[in-house]
Amino acid sequence: MTMHAVEAGHPPLSLLEKAARVLSAFQTAQPRLTLTEVVRRSGLPRSSAHRILDQLVQLRWLEREGRDYRLGLGMLELGALATHHNRLRRAALPHLHTLHEATGHLVHLTVLDGAEVVYLERIGGSDDSGVPSRVGGRQPAHCTASGKAILAFSDAALVEQVIGQGLRPRTPRTITRPESLRGELAMVRERGVAFDHEEGFRGVSCVAAPLRGAGRAIAAISVCGNGAHRELERIAPAVRGCARAVWQAMFGPGRQAQTAVAGIEPSVPEPAMDTMMAWLRFSEWM
Repeated sequence: MTMHAVEAGHPPLSLLEKAARVLSAFQTAQPRLTLTEVVRRSGLPRSSAHRILDQLVQLRWLEREGRDYRLGLGMLELGALATHHNRLRRAALPHLHTLHEATGHLVHLTVLDGAEVVYLERIGGSDDSGVPSRVGGRQPAHCTASGKAILAFSDAALVEQVIGQGLRPRTPRTITRPESLRGELAMVRERGVAFDHEEGFRGVSCVAAPLRGAGRAIAAISVCGNGAHRELERIAPAVRGCARAVWQAMFGPGRQAQTAVAGIEPSVPEPAMDTMMAWLRFSEWM
């Protein structure tokens, strides 16, 4: 049955919907499909299916071997990253709630995507509505405490990539000079926490700690709030302790769910896994 017969009387499919039909055709125990099989499973015209298959191959979402197509590394990477984020969020959630209750301020869990941080979780109440963040939202890494916390424990090449894209000002306090940012990141490595003094939003201050073992950071936990700048130094040990507790919940002996929001930082064994890809290799999806 053709797509036209199936969708008689309905609006034409968008390109995104067509691509979704093609990818959905691979939800089968059969790992390889020919163009004919994709056409039959998707209901798309042969010319449309062929064109979309070629585009998905270019994007590395599919791979082609002769006449056969199969899911590519691009899709595998996306799926692994989604699994990583979901497991990270589940491990962090109870500790984020405890940190919020202990500090009374808004708590974020973020990861780095290129030159931006992405919010995986936001724990707060109605009093935190003045902080313009949302789950799934993005902010430039160079003007957020979370971004600086992750960048400080990332490859130097990534830092230079962020600098190369331009340090655009968000407020009069935003760091816009490359040397100033490099110096700030060096201080973060010494202190173990990063600060944001109204650099991303007027009136909003934050403190963040990287989620890491002995190597690179895979995420960051932050506490933010309107008028919180007077409390950042006091809150910093609790944020750092929360990050260590989350890491221990994920990788520590027995994966014990310990909280450390009273400023007491437990001794946490440092796993050898020091990169996100190492984390992914040892994740349950494998």
